[in-house]
Amino acid sequence: MSDAVRRVQSGSPWEESFGFARAVAAGDRVLVAGTTSFKGSVLYGEGDPYEQARVAFANALDALGEFGLGVDSVLRTRLYLTHARDVDEVGRAHKELFDSVRPVSTLLIVDGFVDPRILVEVELEAFRG
Repeated sequence: MSDAVRRVQSGSPWEESFGFARAVAAGDRVLVAGTTSFKGSVLYGEGDPYEQARVAFANALDALGEFGLGVDSVLRTRLYLTHARDVDEVGRAHKELFDSVRPVSTLLIVDGFVDPRILVEVELEAFRG
C-alpha cells in the first residue's frame, strides 16, 4: 500500500463487520464514509432528524480531524434521509455548519438504513492542499 494512502477507523461495529474505513486520505483528497449519529452503541437524536444530522456531521468531521482538517476543507456533502418531511431540519443542520464554506451537496431520499431508527446518514469529501 502506498504511503500516500492513510485510513482511520472510528470504532463503528459496521467498519469491522463490513471491512471498511471511516475515512481514507489519498493524495489531496479525504473521503469520509457514510456516517450516522451513532456513538458506540448509542444512537443520538432518536426521532429527531435535526439532531441526528448535527451529530452525524460532528462524527464525520471528527474523522476529518484525524487528518488535521475541518469544515473549511469540505468540498462535497452527501445527505441520505429516510423521509422527505425531514429535508428542512437536516438542511438547517447543514447550513449551520457549511454556510460559509458552501460545498457542493447532494440530498437523497432512501428506503431505509441498517437500523430503522436512523433517519440521516452523511458523507464528506475534503481537500487537503
